[in-house]
Amino acid sequence: MPTLGEPFAHGESLIHGIDPRIRLISATLLTVPTALLLRIDQSIAMLILGVVLIGTAQLSPARVLSRLAIVNAFIAFLWLFIPFSTPGSPIGTIGPLTVTHEGLVLSTLVTLKSNAIILTLIALLGTIKVQDLGPAMQSLKVPDKLCHLLVFTYRYIFVIHQEYQTMRQAMSARGFCPTTNTHTYRTYAWLVGMLLVKSWDRAERVHGAMICRGFKGKFYSLASFTTSVTDYCFLMGCMVMIIAVHTMDIIKRVFV
Repeated sequence: MPTLGEPFAHGESLIHGIDPRIRLISATLLTVPTALLLRIDQSIAMLILGVVLIGTAQLSPARVLSRLAIVNAFIAFLWLFIPFSTPGSPIGTIGPLTVTHEGLVLSTLVTLKSNAIILTLIALLGTIKVQDLGPAMQSLKVPDKLCHLLVFTYRYIFVIHQEYQTMRQAMSARGFCPTTNTHTYRTYAWLVGMLLVKSWDRAERVHGAMICRGFKGKFYSLASFTTSVTDYCFLMGCMVMIIAVHTMDIIKRVFV
């Protein structure tokens, strides 16, 4: 059965050689504080760090940009509302709407932080094979249910997509031609509903099969991880970077 692709998980770069557990910890240390940043210069620094990590991982720029395009398509909607709905000092008008300085700053901040976080996650987590990600999370004492959710999502998302394609083919074989009318909307609603029902039915059958095979709520893996000096140095570098970004004002006063 086909499996989902992992375009970033295979490589010989420095980041690919880092212990998956260290990459998980580093991703958490970098992304959570980034989400809490309140200044544009700090967000730009984290965005630059994300680009550096992508370059260090030697990932395909085209594939990375395709992922960023999806994220920024959603962020674009924020630019349609935040600059006009945020209270503050007006800097211009577009028809009946007033653009505020605070709204533009907030929109820019969200854009920078979102792209920085996505780049960091692609470089650090996207380069981990899924079969290694679950055991690495378990070794870091992440709750078992969360690890199971990750593994099953990866395992069965393609199965659900295959079921969706089968149902679409059946609809086409019956002469269904989608248009913008009530019949089309009703048909797609039935499609989504049946997909949920079939997914639930499969989940129950899989759970029953696991119970029959003695599943006790824990996965056992043959994967083993070793941590080297390079791994610890990488982790320390990430810690130093995030501390430096959050203390940029102090650093400027000392060196400027």
